[in-house]
Amino acid sequence: MPDGAILTVNTGSSSLKFALYETGTKLLPLLSGKVAGIGGQTKFSARDADGNALDGPPDASAGNHEEVFARLLPWLTDRLGQRKLVGAGHRVVHGGRKLVAPVRVDASVLAELDSLVPLAPLHQPHALSALRALQAAAPALPQVACFDTAFHRSMAPEVRHFALPRKLTDEGVERYGFHGLSYEYIASALPKHAPDIAQGRIVVAHLGSGASLCALHRLTSVDTTMSFTALDGLVMSTRCGTLDPGVVLYLLQAKGLSADAIETLLYEQSGLLGVSGITGDMRDLLADPCEFAREAVALFVFRVARELCAMLAALGGLDGIVFTAGIGENAPELRRQVCERLAWLGIELDAAANAVGTGCISAQSSPIEVWVVPTDEEAMIAWHTSEVLR
Repeated sequence: MPDGAILTVNTGSSSLKFALYETGTKLLPLLSGKVAGIGGQTKFSARDADGNALDGPPDASAGNHEEVFARLLPWLTDRLGQRKLVGAGHRVVHGGRKLVAPVRVDASVLAELDSLVPLAPLHQPHALSALRALQAAAPALPQVACFDTAFHRSMAPEVRHFALPRKLTDEGVERYGFHGLSYEYIASALPKHAPDIAQGRIVVAHLGSGASLCALHRLTSVDTTMSFTALDGLVMSTRCGTLDPGVVLYLLQAKGLSADAIETLLYEQSGLLGVSGITGDMRDLLADPCEFAREAVALFVFRVARELCAMLAALGGLDGIVFTAGIGENAPELRRQVCERLAWLGIELDAAANAVGTGCISAQSSPIEVWVVPTDEEAMIAWHTSEVLR
């Protein structure tokens, strides 16, 4: 692959992260940034490789994902200097059964990704809009799709399957799992950060606006909390997490809600926002003394602890816990509450280390190590893109 730069694009339900990496003997970050709060109160932030803040285009935060991305492209191109953009890598939430490894995007790949939109309605359309916007702006530029579901294809059939008629399973109604690029990065970083336990039984807690757990054994996914869609598992910012399917039937039959109304309720009006009635932002809830805010935090903590214990059935034991992503990396009080619920396992935090929030945060006497390891999905996307283009 010629020397130049790779663009990474990571679209969330209400955000767009981007980064540029210089290619050569190894990938070197040039800049990274994020537009948060798309569709509401938006905020642009970006930094160069030395951590210096960068001013963005004045209208970078206006509009929907596609419009934001279109305005960002010229700004990013201006920062390439003498380098040539040689490829772009995209985080795509759902690859389904067919797309199980990073792949160069062509018409057939786009068609397959379009067919998976109903399985990830908050994320898939935004990733596809970024792919198409870049395709329109630079038709000859190679683009690579990197899938959040791919890392979990190692899960055994009994972990992947629902107890549904086999015909539905054969059609692809099964547990896929998400946040795979984040978990793949953590798996790649653990031998350096925590070599003593890296090959053991680890639960990684990716706690952010979207939240899930992954059980790793020998750095391979053996179970995860999200399943057919990104609704399942933990309580999230606005998503409900695990729900009795009878509730959906009740909403349809007794309450007369349409499928679209139920989708909006479960994806956008539930979770921390729904329970608190205040906000889906964990930072605000932790600072709010009101009863409903405390209930929302308590429910989040309980479900993390409960689902983490469920991961032990797949692992057959536990050597370590890793917190990562926005809440996992930046909320020491949340980490404390989760580990307090798991104290029966012998887990004990070092209060000072937890307050700092990097590296190992468990006490030396704790039989199970607890770590905070920042995730880097963009680095994972850049690496996969360079490998595919190579």
